[in-house]
Amino acid sequence: MDHKTMLFIFCLIFGILFSIPSFLAYADYDHKENKWGNLLAEGKGDNDDSDHQKRKQDRHRDGDHGNSSVKSLANPTYQAQCGACHFAYQPEFLPESSWTKILTSLDDHFGESVELDAESEKTILDYLKSNSADHSTTKRAAKIMKEIGNQIPLRITQIPYIIKEHHEISQDVLKREAIGSLSNCIACHTTAEGGIYDDDNVKIPK
Repeated sequence: MDHKTMLFIFCLIFGILFSIPSFLAYADYDHKENKWGNLLAEGKGDNDDSDHQKRKQDRHRDGDHGNSSVKSLANPTYQAQCGACHFAYQPEFLPESSWTKILTSLDDHFGESVELDAESEKTILDYLKSNSADHSTTKRAAKIMKEIGNQIPLRITQIPYIIKEHHEISQDVLKREAIGSLSNCIACHTTAEGGIYDDDNVKIPK
């Protein structure tokens, strides 16, 4: 047997010996992945799932909500003036045209007269317009705009997407004293003030 043939056989054996452990390690990792997926599907694996939930909460706290949520409020004037009477909705729930119509009709704000000084009104309107649904990159805002079409809704509860998302909630539930109506987002969405409307954080009052 010549030198080249012996070298080839040696390399072949060497490669096989070192590839077996790698293959076994990969197979074991794949098995663990499948096992973890099955545990989650069966509702088990609580400790690891709790760690996952904690990491997700940390991301929410740091403002990393993904594209399914909306931005948390970042305008003190809007929060103070509008939040004094009702839940201060995130701008991404309505298009710019809606916010403009609402802010320019404060003398008849859903049956009430609202007085704002010129500076506060401009600050709030500019904030709502620049952060409205049609100026947002989140998936939720995109879905809202897709279903609004050419409409100019003046209420969050008039948005087709919002209505569809709550279609399983009966009127009897919405009329509960702790809720009142569909417009009271914070009653059930415990993290609504932070712009997080995930189903995991919903608690419907009895």
